[in-house]
Amino acid sequence: MPAKPARQRLTEAAFALFEERGYDATTIEDITERAGVGRTTFFRAFRSKEEVIFPDHEILLGAIGNRLDGADPRTALVAVTEAARLVLRHYVAEGDLALARYRLTRSVPALRAREIAGTQQYQRLFREFVHRWLGGGESTALRAELLAAAVVTAHNHVLRRWLRGQSTNPEAEFDAAMADTVAVFGTRADEPGTTVIAFRTGKDLSAVLPGLRRLLGDEGVPG
Repeated sequence: MPAKPARQRLTEAAFALFEERGYDATTIEDITERAGVGRTTFFRAFRSKEEVIFPDHEILLGAIGNRLDGADPRTALVAVTEAARLVLRHYVAEGDLALARYRLTRSVPALRAREIAGTQQYQRLFREFVHRWLGGGESTALRAELLAAAVVTAHNHVLRRWLRGQSTNPEAEFDAAMADTVAVFGTRADEPGTTVIAFRTGKDLSAVLPGLRRLLGDEGVPG
């Protein structure tokens, strides 16, 4: 079996040591010794011990930006949803690593602060994109702020449920959460007509219809 890349060995060694000894008691030397590499190799992969906890943050920011940049006015809401989905899928794919990070950020205030700062960066990307989509005027700034916050809140709600073992199908829950979010912000205030976006949801039709009626008008959806 091929040897694991040094970055992966460092990450796995760090998280194992953080669980065993605690974050503050673990040094970079401890991590490199456990991973079987030198300090130079560590600093080629990470700028600090803290960065080991969030190794893919910059990559995710780039992926979100690329997804949003590929949208046009007709697909803006789909792009926002799919960009948020990228983050959810990344954490779910990490599996035990994501669970270990969750435990660490709950117990180490500095890591919790870093996590919050990272979330604010995601939210800023969404806010700037939505603001441009809505026309970029002063009158749309609040709407963009609210939609960006709602998207991040919906994503984090679903992710936390999965991390706490309360959800076995986080992507289905994400679809339902984003459907609720889009039902609130589903149309541009300055754009005539109707935008319809399809999501999978486990809700009964009777639970979904009121939101659709609010978007389309009572005459738009038969009872």
